[in-house]
Amino acid sequence: MAFSLENEFRKAVKIDGPITKGPLMRWQRKLNDSSANSSMLNSNNSLVQMNCSLNSLSSKHGKENGSNKSTPSRNSRTPGSSKTPTRAAAIVGDRFIPNRASTNLETAQHLASQGESSTSADCTNKGESQASEKEEYGKVLNGDELKSKVLAFRNKPPSAPEGHLNMQKVMYSQTKTPICSSKKASRSIPSAPERVLDAPDLQDDYYLNLVSWSSTNILAVALGYRLYIWNASTGDIGMLTEFDEFNMIGSVSWVEDGDILSIGTSSGEVQIWDAAAEKKLRSMDGHECRVGSLAWNTHLLSSGSRNGMIHHHDVRVAQHLVGTLTAHSQEICGLQWSPNGKHLASGANDNIVNVWPDKFSTSVPVPPIHSFEQHQAAVKAIAWCPWQSSLLASGGGTADRCIKFWNVNSGACLNSIDTKSQVCAILWNKEHRELISSHGYPDHHLTIWKYPQMTRVADLMGHTDRVLHMAMSPDGTSVVSGAADETLRLWNCFAVDPAKAKSAVRAKASSTIPLSKGIR
Repeated sequence: MAFSLENEFRKAVKIDGPITKGPLMRWQRKLNDSSANSSMLNSNNSLVQMNCSLNSLSSKHGKENGSNKSTPSRNSRTPGSSKTPTRAAAIVGDRFIPNRASTNLETAQHLASQGESSTSADCTNKGESQASEKEEYGKVLNGDELKSKVLAFRNKPPSAPEGHLNMQKVMYSQTKTPICSSKKASRSIPSAPERVLDAPDLQDDYYLNLVSWSSTNILAVALGYRLYIWNASTGDIGMLTEFDEFNMIGSVSWVEDGDILSIGTSSGEVQIWDAAAEKKLRSMDGHECRVGSLAWNTHLLSSGSRNGMIHHHDVRVAQHLVGTLTAHSQEICGLQWSPNGKHLASGANDNIVNVWPDKFSTSVPVPPIHSFEQHQAAVKAIAWCPWQSSLLASGGGTADRCIKFWNVNSGACLNSIDTKSQVCAILWNKEHRELISSHGYPDHHLTIWKYPQMTRVADLMGHTDRVLHMAMSPDGTSVVSGAADETLRLWNCFAVDPAKAKSAVRAKASSTIPLSKGIR
């Protein structure tokens, strides 16, 4: 009994012997933790390496695998050595912190387990096994080159150089909203017309302009050789004048302020009418062909004819012809003065848009400031921006189908939009900073665009044939469209805020030029 107690006491006080009981040493715990972490990335390599490391330490650790004890080599470290062994698997940490919410853990586990088959571990070749382990670890972090990312990081990645094409197709998780996200309309736009009016004998001719809406809320419509006026306030309809059935009406246009109406005919004559008094004020000759377009600039009336000539008429004097423009080679089908009255834009069947100065001459040819030849079809749709006098919009026919925007100061094309349909007319809306276009083949509809993004706000359907004409009400809230299906449709598509409407009425109390007294 005393002998057994003495042996136990000697074992307890012995320092240089191995410890067979109690917790593992710190370096042993670190080695086990390191081996367990590396086994998640490459289980086969890590298990072989850990077994090799434990076999090389000492046979006194009590392994239960039944292997024979072997004397450690001279170069191998023993558990009783004073120096702590180095870590068998040193993992270089990444300075980024993965975002678990956007990390694909299933893909990470699959990539970690589908690597090449693990090679047999060799205890004497630790350098190769560590390099292989780091390579596998890097593949898991960076992902396969042919596949998407596995880990997503909170830090925003650096931007690629200009013109760089990323062949790895990396999709970053930083973008919260798509770039091409369309904005919903901020107001309710009725998809059906407010009113539909019959328009029998409305000519199906792309080169004519047969609808105009005055500042006094009167709509003028040319039906064949008759001209009708419709009072939008009261709903009264009446015929203003009637021509010979072989002398068809080619264009109508109201003066900016007042009840003065100009009419162009197929005989080349231009007439001036006082619609309120239902009286013709004067007739002006000068054109040899039909007059298909008219445009007012205070007391100056410009008319375009089929032979490509544009005449300027001063309606205040007897000798009304004060200028002629001859740059176009085919029929003038679009004509409009800028809001400030300094430029005249003309579109013709020669696919050219010309911008003219406010200079007039009957003897010396006046060249255009700009000639835009990018359209591939006749240009009828001409519209100046009401809040930017140097911005011009033009639309081409069936072979072109584009709306183009021009800066008349620099002559640059700012934008071009393919509408997929023939462009017949364009109108701007100042309240909502939008524009509306009417189209022919193949869709026969109206489209509201948001400027300058040129995103579609709404498509107004209802016409069964190409929508050749458009006009806007004086308050800017309604649009009337005339089509070859012989109908007029009123669209309440630009509702105005009531508070802004009151201020607009007050601001419009400006003096008007009494043209009826100055016309002979």
